Amino acid sequence: MKIAVGSDEKSYLTDVVVKELRERGHDVTLYGPLAGAEAAWPIVARDVAEAVAGGETREGILFFWTGTGVSIAANKVPGVRAVLCEDAETARGARLWNNANVLCLSLRRILETIAMEILQAWFNTDYKPNPEDDACLAQVSEIEGIYSVP
Repeated sequence: MKIAVGSDEKSYLTDVVVKELRERGHDVTLYGPLAGAEAAWPIVARDVAEAVAGGETREGILFFWTGTGVSIAANKVPGVRAVLCEDAETARGARLWNNANVLCLSLRRILETIAMEILQAWFNTDYKPNPEDDACLAQVSEIEGIYSVP
């Protein structure tokens, strides 16, 4: 699977996750300092989110000190459902019920072992269409449409 990965800084955790993604056979496209380019977190988040929304990649992963900034910025791009996850169960639920397509991780709070558990849950869980969650996601799309500039 093609995955966009970005961060406003390169760290041990970003290196470990990128290595794990490649070992799992994913085609990884890097953004920001991970690609050797300086960029502030809003720009990195936008670039990753646009890659996902535009179909260049199927999913994205973003890193930020707390994880909050990139999740806020990525969610400004129509079609992106970015989630900040600090544990595997949250990642599983975000995929299962919210059809999340961008995973946001805190560089400050996530240890390597937790990151691996989160990735395992993320990749082993798919959205299962159902009337209740489909209706909720349609409502999210309606809200997005109201505020999207043509």
